[in-house]
Amino acid sequence: MVIKILGKGCKKCDLLEKNARLAAQELDLDVTIEKVEDINAIAEHGVFQTPALVIDGQVKLAGKVASAKKIKTFLA
Repeated sequence: MVIKILGKGCKKCDLLEKNARLAAQELDLDVTIEKVEDINAIAEHGVFQTPALVIDGQVKLAGKVASAKKIKTFLA
């Protein structure tokens, strides 16, 4: 499973990454987490508000920070 955090490296992006790692750890999932900061790569996902969460190529959330609990619902 590949999780991408889309954003320019702001505090909200870092928090979303932290919550994604926590969610994956709590579910004992083997995931790869990538940070995407390139604006063109972000736009290729159709995302214009960051941070955004992409799981296996599907945008699950954009423009806000999800809690680890919410991210677990996307991963389950």
